[in-house]
Amino acid sequence: MGQSPRNLREALRKTVWIVVWLVFLSSPVHDLVSGDHTTGATVAGWLGLLAFVAVYLSLVFRNMGGRAYSGRTLGALILGLAVVATVLCLTLGTEWLGLYVYVSVACGAALPLRMAYWTIPLTAATMVLVGLRIGERDAMDLVLLVVLIGFAMTGVGQLVRTTIELRKARATVAQLAANEERLRLARDLHDLLGHSLSLITLKSELAGRMLPGHPDKAAQQIADIEQVSRQALVDVREAVTGYRRPRLHGELAGAQVALTAAGVIAELPSEPDLTGVPEESESALAWALREAITNVVRHSGAGRCTVEVLHRQSLDGPVCELSVENDGSGGSGKGPGNGLTGLTERLEKAGGSLEAGRTKRGFRLVARVPAGGAADVGSGA
Repeated sequence: MGQSPRNLREALRKTVWIVVWLVFLSSPVHDLVSGDHTTGATVAGWLGLLAFVAVYLSLVFRNMGGRAYSGRTLGALILGLAVVATVLCLTLGTEWLGLYVYVSVACGAALPLRMAYWTIPLTAATMVLVGLRIGERDAMDLVLLVVLIGFAMTGVGQLVRTTIELRKARATVAQLAANEERLRLARDLHDLLGHSLSLITLKSELAGRMLPGHPDKAAQQIADIEQVSRQALVDVREAVTGYRRPRLHGELAGAQVALTAAGVIAELPSEPDLTGVPEESESALAWALREAITNVVRHSGAGRCTVEVLHRQSLDGPVCELSVENDGSGGSGKGPGNGLTGLTERLEKAGGSLEAGRTKRGFRLVARVPAGGAADVGSGA
């Protein structure tokens, strides 16, 4: 809702959802095929009905797709709908009064709220006047339907507009986060390399001046340049490793999105307790969560997935335990794959361990890493 169809399936879904409501045009269609009108009137009626439906579908489709008409174009199209409905009712009879229902829907869905609040009652009043003019005293029976459906569609229109605004806000937040990350990267690289590169430049100039008369001192300057360069390279590698290291909070957010998109009911901790867990150990848990969620989404066929982060006391000391359990099959069952093998090696490097296997309720993966410092045994995140 609130965006254009991204593929044929979404386009068909939107089309079915909108076109199914055209069933209320059965009365005008029956009137045209009944043969009660002259040939000219029938042809004009078909043309008018097709034009009415085309404008109505254009308004609704564009509004549902987040590309609603604006300004004078929108007003002209809705006014055109009202005029066509009025002309068809006055010339062809009472069976055409139902067209005002679609005029009311267009007003509620496409117009701003402040305009919809008075155009919907105006549409109902116009229908009553036209009905009285053509001798249809039962037109009052349609007033409640026109008003209720019109105001109901104001809620749908407001939902579409709110969805569009929310999507734009998310895009803005993502852009701001990316900009902030770029600024942080630039700031950190400046702090890491600014001093080192300035020192290298200074010592290079100094070595160049010393080289003709004092080659031994120039050699010492060059040795210093080599040492500074090596240290700068170490600093850059450590910084890049930190940027590439995943964090558990971020992986939990990504897991929520992935599981929801796959139609899996997700139960995840909102604020995991990582007290005393070193960054390297947290990174290992984050990799474990990523691998586990990938397996759940791709291979397990699960309907529910539960993630827990707990502190426990083991024989080797306090540990932080990540548990991922789902009610699926857990995969092919032909032994651990490359992902679990690599994950085991990563956890062992951090001083932890990995357990994975089927349970009575599905499949469970447990990753443990050392957690230094005091922790409440068995306290949940």
